[in-house]
Amino acid sequence: MSTPKHQVRYQLVKQPQGYALQRRDAEPVRAPSDGEVLVRVRACSLNRRDVMVKKGFYPIGAKETLVPLSDGAGEVVAVGRGVTRFKEGDRAAAIFFQNWISGRPAATTGASALGGALDGMLAQYVTLPADGLVPIPKEMSFDEAASLPCAAVTAWHALMTRGRMQAGDTVLLQGTGGVSIFGLQFAFAAGGHPVITSSSDEKLARAKALGAAATINYKSTPEWSKAMLEATNGLGAHHILEVGGSGTLPQSLACVAPGGNVALIGGLSGFGGEVPVLSLIGRSASVTGIFVGSRADFETMLQFMTRHAIRPVIDRRFTFDDAAAAFDYMDTGNHFGKLVISV
Repeated sequence: MSTPKHQVRYQLVKQPQGYALQRRDAEPVRAPSDGEVLVRVRACSLNRRDVMVKKGFYPIGAKETLVPLSDGAGEVVAVGRGVTRFKEGDRAAAIFFQNWISGRPAATTGASALGGALDGMLAQYVTLPADGLVPIPKEMSFDEAASLPCAAVTAWHALMTRGRMQAGDTVLLQGTGGVSIFGLQFAFAAGGHPVITSSSDEKLARAKALGAAATINYKSTPEWSKAMLEATNGLGAHHILEVGGSGTLPQSLACVAPGGNVALIGGLSGFGGEVPVLSLIGRSASVTGIFVGSRADFETMLQFMTRHAIRPVIDRRFTFDDAAAAFDYMDTGNHFGKLVISV
C-alpha cells in the first residue's frame, strides 16, 4: 500500500485558558523512517488525563499545539527499514510511554508519553517506533484494543506488577471509570475479592454483575472506609486503587490492610494529602505511585485477558466527527468503563 500524503487529525490549540480542540484537514502524513511504522488508526479512547490536558491542568510544557489522546489502535500500512516486529496488515495498539519497554522507568520515560509530551492518537494516521506498539489479539476489536493502553495497563501495573496480588486478596476500587473497572475485572479473574464504590446504585449493580464481591455507595455512606472495614471484619483492603486524590486518600489510608498497598493513580479531587507514617509502619503497609506501565506489562496483561476471556467494558462510542462531544461526556464523569472514538 502506498503511503497516503494527507490526513485529517485533531489538535489542541493553546488558548488564554487551556486548549481548544480543532479539527485539521489535509495535514501531512509522515512516512516511516528506519525502525518506524505507519499506522492507520481505527479507534481511540479517552482518559481523565485527556480532559485535564485540554483544560490546561496537566503539565505538558509550553506547547502551542498537541494532537491529543494516548490511546489508539489500528492497522500497520507501511514499515520502515529494519522493522521486524510488524508487517503491513498487522493490527497493533500503541503503548502509553513509547520508550518504556520493560523493567523500571528511566529518567527519560516521561518525555515519551503520547498525548502529552508527544503528539497522540486522535488522527487518521500516526507514525511511531515499531517498539512502541503491541500486537492486538485476534479476538479483540480495534475499539476494545484502543481502550487498553492507559487505564488497563495502569490497573494491571498497580495490582499485578507492583502489587503482586494473590488469590484471596481484597481489592478496593474507587468509582466506575476505566482504571477501576479494569481493576475489578482483573481482580475477579485472579481470584480476588473486589469491592467497589460509586455514588450510583445503578452503576454498583452493573459492577456487581462484573464480579464485585461487595459495593459501597459513597454518597449514602460518606464514611466508606468504615464500611470497608466492616465488610472485611476489620481487616481492610490488601490493594486500593486510589484515583480520587486528596479527597479520598485519607479514607484509603484508614482502611488499608496490614501488609497492603495504596496505589496512587489519580487526583480527581486534587493532588496532595498527608501520609500517616506511624500508622503505615505499624501495619507494614505501603503507598506506591503508579503512572501507567511498560510494554512488558501491556503484553503480559493481554495474555491474561486472553486466558480469562476478559473484554473491555465500553460505555459509549463516538464518531470521529464527534470527538469534541466525547471530551464533554468524559468531563461529566457519567461513564461506566471506557469511551471510544471510532476513526
